[in-house]
Amino acid sequence: MTFAYEWLGPTMFGGALVLLSLGYPVAFSLGGVAVLFAIIGISLGVFDPIFLTAMPQRIFGIMQNFTLLAIPYFIFMGAMLEKSGIAENLLETMGQLFGRVRGGLALAVVVVGALLAATTGVVAATVVTMGLISLPTMLRYGYDKSLAAGAIAASGTLGQIVPPSIVLVVLADQLGISVGDLFIGSLIPGLMMAAAFALHVLVVANLRPDLAPALPKELLAVRGRSLALKVLKVMVPPLVLILLVLGSIFFGVATPTEAGALGGVGALVLAALNRQLTWQGLRQVCDSTLRTTSMVIFILLGSTAFSLVFRGLNGDRFIFDALTRLPGGEVGFLVVSMLTIFVLGFFIDFFEIAFIVVPLFAPIAEQLYGLSGLVWYGVVIGANMQTSFLTPPFGFALFYLRGVAPKAVTTGHIYRGAAPFIVLQLLVLVLIIVFPPLVNYLPGLSR
Repeated sequence: MTFAYEWLGPTMFGGALVLLSLGYPVAFSLGGVAVLFAIIGISLGVFDPIFLTAMPQRIFGIMQNFTLLAIPYFIFMGAMLEKSGIAENLLETMGQLFGRVRGGLALAVVVVGALLAATTGVVAATVVTMGLISLPTMLRYGYDKSLAAGAIAASGTLGQIVPPSIVLVVLADQLGISVGDLFIGSLIPGLMMAAAFALHVLVVANLRPDLAPALPKELLAVRGRSLALKVLKVMVPPLVLILLVLGSIFFGVATPTEAGALGGVGALVLAALNRQLTWQGLRQVCDSTLRTTSMVIFILLGSTAFSLVFRGLNGDRFIFDALTRLPGGEVGFLVVSMLTIFVLGFFIDFFEIAFIVVPLFAPIAEQLYGLSGLVWYGVVIGANMQTSFLTPPFGFALFYLRGVAPKAVTTGHIYRGAAPFIVLQLLVLVLIIVFPPLVNYLPGLSR
């Protein structure tokens, strides 16, 4: 390939990003760009059509990938728990439990956000659910609009890194590492994020009581033994389900896929116990699961075609050489890869990033950090994207909240509310970069 044609690969990558930024469907953008550049490459005599013969084998390989089977299971589990009203009950009960504390409602949002992140694993579902249920309540009782909006949006992004998360399942598959190791490795960083959010809410509420007043006494009629029983009734079932799913993976009783199936069955049982299991609800949950899973698979098929043609045009070699020659070695690569993912997180969804960009970075990360370092690298990617999805002006979590927020809450309120939580996320991100044992300690115990 002559020097002039070496730029076909990078041009192909740029063309895909342009189509995605214009709003074209991801799977068809990737597939269409692959077909177009394959034709261009063949006509110029710089692309060997033999690369395309690997496509059927790749497709069947995707269909036979046991790890990817965890995706519909976890989607089903999250959708069923959302439909069963568990989120609403959790918010109401946590509000009563923390209501006597200044900032109690915001603290309840953080706690419930972490629990929903561990059960739904989807940012959109968590942000929309809490925005619809808790934001009007917080405003009604005098909470500052920015604090309320920021707490909801930030807690919703925990679904990126708190296991079991669909994000982590896809990342593990693309990095070629164990889903269980990535789940366990992200546990401490996820808890650190949630703890930082909770601490921020408590500090703000005590320094500025006018921003987060305590609830009126008449709303706290449930107390003592009645409140304790209600907390046990509402919190224990989802906690048991989370512990069963993560515990079965941690102790090697089940693979992540089998644990996902266990979570799906457990969600059905909880919905039945909550008297919310109906044929109509089950049909809606199955429909949601099918739509999301189909979207992921079609994106994966499109990205497979894209990667084959990209490799045939030596695009992967161009990227590899460019990234390995960066000044700073490991640090330089980490800075560039994280900045790239962070900026792309403004414009395209996680699945596009995972299927397009992560495979380009994975071989270099393995060479620089080793196979064990890929778990740490995967958690850093998850925390980085969590921050990106919260950062104005394009953060997805902010758009989700804007869509369900009352008119009294402006976009400015949401942006200002998100700012301190972004700083907290960046601090945790820096900590897990500087201290890799925060990620690697627990996976080391499970081996």
